[in-house]
Amino acid sequence: MTLEGIVFMITIERYTEDKVNIWNQFNKQSKNALFMFDRNYMDYHKDRFKDHSLLFYDEDKLLALLPMSEHGDMLISHGGLTYGGFITDTKMKQHTMMNCFEELIKYAKENGFKNIRYKCIPHIYHSQPAEEDRFALFANHSKLDTVDVSTYVNLAAPLKMPKGRKAQISRAKREGVVVEELTELEDFNKFIDLENEVLTERHDVRAVHTGEELKLLHDRFPENIHLFASLKDGNLIAGTVVYEYDQVVHTQYMAANDEARTIGALDLAVSTVINNYKDSKKWLDFGISTEHGKIYLNEGLCSQKEGFGGRTGVYEIWELNL
Repeated sequence: MTLEGIVFMITIERYTEDKVNIWNQFNKQSKNALFMFDRNYMDYHKDRFKDHSLLFYDEDKLLALLPMSEHGDMLISHGGLTYGGFITDTKMKQHTMMNCFEELIKYAKENGFKNIRYKCIPHIYHSQPAEEDRFALFANHSKLDTVDVSTYVNLAAPLKMPKGRKAQISRAKREGVVVEELTELEDFNKFIDLENEVLTERHDVRAVHTGEELKLLHDRFPENIHLFASLKDGNLIAGTVVYEYDQVVHTQYMAANDEARTIGALDLAVSTVINNYKDSKKWLDFGISTEHGKIYLNEGLCSQKEGFGGRTGVYEIWELNL
């Protein structure tokens, strides 16, 4: 394709393990870098997903990465990640992204795929504007398939907490609850056991990660993955696992037992996270309060998150039929 006399010869290469350093280095210096896109994170569960990640080149110059996995005749970006759209640097412009999509569609068809399911990276994770992919999706007649509701807190100017939330935080302190960051395998196992009790009881599902996997990922990314636990008399009764990014801290998991819910132990843990990061991050992302893929809002869960001074941001998933 040409633009004002400039010739673009975009080619696509499928990711292989010998490209790990190329992949990781480009991700680190991209304008929407996430440590989740580092291959040391992505590949911890490679036995569960058939990776089909792609690298886009203009001749010998790397333009973009696209984390993807195969699911029958569908490509998903990425089946094992919350999001996984195009990873680009500051040189990416709209016309180049249009060319990348043109080649992606051609590549997918040639390799026998009939659909592409594309998870957009929310804008709060961008260090520079990086929504070239959204227009390219629209221009190629993609369908907006899923909009999930998350809750974002502007850490520089959080909205006021209601009196009831403040009262619960104060009660937790009076009850002797303390919040500590824990790092041992035993701690991650106890937390995931608590998380699974809550998820099984309320939603009949289990956590994506085991305690062992969280410990493994924490050891690989100690500056990015943290367990903040609410302890009462030395016992873990509530807590949150947070993922720390350049501008965002994300609550990957939150859990509390019956006692913790009564005395505000989880409220204290989240309040501690907000205080810890308010001067170094722009956003707290609580994650979705919708049933993934369905138009159902868990109003109680969403309201709980809004009570920390947050309001709605969305995660978008598009589908492109080939």
